[in-house]
Amino acid sequence: MDIGNSKTGMLLMTAAAASFTLMNVLVKLIGPEFHAIQISFIRNLIAAFVLLPLLLYSGGVKVLKTQRFGTHFWRGFLGVTGNILYFFSFQMLSVGYVSVISQAVPVFVAVMAVFFLNERVGHRRWLAIIIGFIGVIIAINPSGTIEIASLIAVLATVLWAATILLVRSLAITDNPFTIAFYFMVIGTILTGILQPWYWQEIPINRLWLFIGVGLAGASGQLLMSYALKFAEASIVSPFNYTAILWAIIFDAIIWGFLPTWTTIVGATIITSAGIYIFHREAIIKGKEKHIA
Repeated sequence: MDIGNSKTGMLLMTAAAASFTLMNVLVKLIGPEFHAIQISFIRNLIAAFVLLPLLLYSGGVKVLKTQRFGTHFWRGFLGVTGNILYFFSFQMLSVGYVSVISQAVPVFVAVMAVFFLNERVGHRRWLAIIIGFIGVIIAINPSGTIEIASLIAVLATVLWAATILLVRSLAITDNPFTIAFYFMVIGTILTGILQPWYWQEIPINRLWLFIGVGLAGASGQLLMSYALKFAEASIVSPFNYTAILWAIIFDAIIWGFLPTWTTIVGATIITSAGIYIFHREAIIKGKEKHIA
């Protein structure tokens, strides 16, 4: 393992988490008067234009070729639906709160992999999965009034976990830039079809927020792709949890909002469970490579 590359990968993943958090902050600043479908459309459109020249530079038109358009479509459909639900949640709730729930993705991925990919999960990972779910329950605070937006954030996390499984499959045959580009294009088309019902004129003084959402989203995708090129997912993925810290900082600076104790406890449990799942998967993959 190249320590230098690993450190670079960690820094890039941390920067990716910051970029995605900034995107979510801008979504919240745009406000609920603009529908999440319109915001998602502009985000995907701008990101697609940003990624296209980089994709062409990385391999030319041949990089756009794929034999698995059906898988790309379902990844795009589930991904853009999850994005819309996330954007709605960020408009209604604090950035830190939704970010905590979204970090349960590895927990949901581990469960889905058992049922859809027939992956074997040992008792240690099952324990981590159960603990992760407990963290989610604590974070949404069932003892209080559970808002619909909280449940929508959980559903968005489930959908995003499903896209992770599809990306795992696509990564076997397709370039990471190809996967990211088709996601943006399919997302743009699907949300673009709905714009006659949701489009609102954007005031000049808010246009920069929409552009910022697209640029931040594209930057996050690129930074994450490069992070995974420099180091294995098991090494860099845990640094995605820094998104919680970024979110708390933004909440405090912009809205003067501090997380509740349930959010903090839930975040700690979810993060610990997720990191342990990454750790166990890395050990298992290492053993499989050794045997092979």
